[in-house]
Amino acid sequence: MSLESALAGDMIMVCDGAMGTMLHAAGNALDQALPALNLTNPALVRTIHDSYISAGVDIIQTNTFGASRLRLAEHGLDDRVVEINQAGVRIARQAAPAGSGVLVAGSVSPPVTVRQRPRAGSSERVAALVEQIEVLASAGADLIMLETFGYLDEFTEAIRVATEVAGAAHIPVIAQATFGPDALTLSGHKPADVAAAAAGAPIVALGTNCTLGPQRSLAVLRELSEHTDLPLSFQPNAGLPRRVAAARFEYDVDAEYFTRYVRHALEAGAAIVGGCCGTTPKQLAATGAVAGRYRRQRQPDAAAAHGAGLVTTERPPPVTLARSGRQVVIAELTPPLTDDADQVVDLAGQLGGAGVDLISIAASRTSRDRISALDLASHLQQATGIDAIASVTTWDRTIMALQADLLGVHALGLHRIVCETGTPPLAGDYPHVDGIWDVDSIGLIELLAGLNQGVDYYGLQLGAKTGFDIGARINPGSRDLASEADRALAKIAAGASFLITRPVYEVAGLERLLAVIEGRVPVLAAIRPLESFDEAEYLANEVPDVTIGAATLSALERAGQSGRQSARQAGLELAAELAAQVRELASGLVITIARDPLTTIKSVLPGRA
Repeated sequence: MSLESALAGDMIMVCDGAMGTMLHAAGNALDQALPALNLTNPALVRTIHDSYISAGVDIIQTNTFGASRLRLAEHGLDDRVVEINQAGVRIARQAAPAGSGVLVAGSVSPPVTVRQRPRAGSSERVAALVEQIEVLASAGADLIMLETFGYLDEFTEAIRVATEVAGAAHIPVIAQATFGPDALTLSGHKPADVAAAAAGAPIVALGTNCTLGPQRSLAVLRELSEHTDLPLSFQPNAGLPRRVAAARFEYDVDAEYFTRYVRHALEAGAAIVGGCCGTTPKQLAATGAVAGRYRRQRQPDAAAAHGAGLVTTERPPPVTLARSGRQVVIAELTPPLTDDADQVVDLAGQLGGAGVDLISIAASRTSRDRISALDLASHLQQATGIDAIASVTTWDRTIMALQADLLGVHALGLHRIVCETGTPPLAGDYPHVDGIWDVDSIGLIELLAGLNQGVDYYGLQLGAKTGFDIGARINPGSRDLASEADRALAKIAAGASFLITRPVYEVAGLERLLAVIEGRVPVLAAIRPLESFDEAEYLANEVPDVTIGAATLSALERAGQSGRQSARQAGLELAAELAAQVRELASGLVITIARDPLTTIKSVLPGRA
């Protein structure tokens, strides 16, 4: 359905939320040219689009706010206007292909910053607008979204240029002005003046976005409604930002408060609702739910005719890790020291080329500083396009900290989590002092299962449901397999949708556990090549619940007599033999890699690459 027909049919459209502050939350400074990320980090931009589409929006906006020649010139990028804007549309179009039901809006800001305004005349501004809008229109945008115009002369210039350029291609235009706390634009004009400036122009909607939070944006919207018959758009900020560190900002408005004012805006006549700075997919999913309920209450017959409508907070079921005809293969890596992330990205790309389906980041088991498994998995997924899994431990983490981290990575597209209780590393004068837990692994599974149902750990309603694929660990090497089996069933009952074993060194324990699980969920068996007899003997005798057969120990001891390299080769051969047995039993394999990953994959799984 086109935008014009939807608005003509009195439909309510849900636009997405912030792009810039989502990019900022992912670690990008707000004073850089954020549209340039279309070229340098398109995966991150795509992830944000995907998150909003998963939240149920009808319109996504390209990452091209500030992508005019004049604004890009401040960053030395004025010669890349075409590339940046074309890439912005291309990324959005990949997320929302034609026919998907989601429209792509080409985002156009004022062509100059407030600081540049005294140095740029009308002709320069118009030329910059013409250039950018022509690129967006020819690249395949469904509509042009004029955003955050604070000066009335720039607003009227932009409307004229956009309707001429985009109109020639039959592309609709939405025009939005921004107002200060006094309900005046930067140029001192009232909403009535803005409505008068837009009167008679062939735009499809008029509205307000940015600067103000929901409450004061609503007051502006109501005043606009008194002076125009055009459909209205409403895209407020999530309140005022709070500085949390040098050049780092956060917004505190929650989804419940935000959507209360969305409802008021709908009652005031808004036809397009969305968000601006500080808003997230969580708030937009809640906005979609409010818009859907309002639409059904206002138009019960139309809602029945259109089925479920254009927005939904329902998510598809998690993708299973079991594949018919070809087992899934996961490479599990240990988080590196904090300066080695780029090497891991390169390695992940090579492993993907060698036939690995997913990359798993194990929880750190050392007291040394390492990159967070959640952060690294999210980064790898964005940088390589390979699906990632992160292991999360609960020791020394509060419920609120766990929940905040999980919601954050979910918004950035990381949905597969393996829940572990974890063990505090031995360090300090009192190495055996216990850790502090709010929950164990089963409690973390329950937390994630609740988020998937739209409630937090304490039962409070969230604005949207998450779509986590929840995993847990089981240990076939346990000395008490009966208790391990009972705990595996408890993890499944709590909401685990797949299980990954601890490293398997013999088959008997795995067979017994699988007999109890009875195919309730996919079970992936972990294989870790042993490198020496000393390592195997240590694991078998000093590490709890690791079972290594006598034949394996003997083979490594014999091989070690010919040198370290012989022992490593023997370990790879033993792992390959074990993998051949295990793959007949499990839904997939997790290869835990200590060194030389490509050699390990090719040795343990010959023919995979």
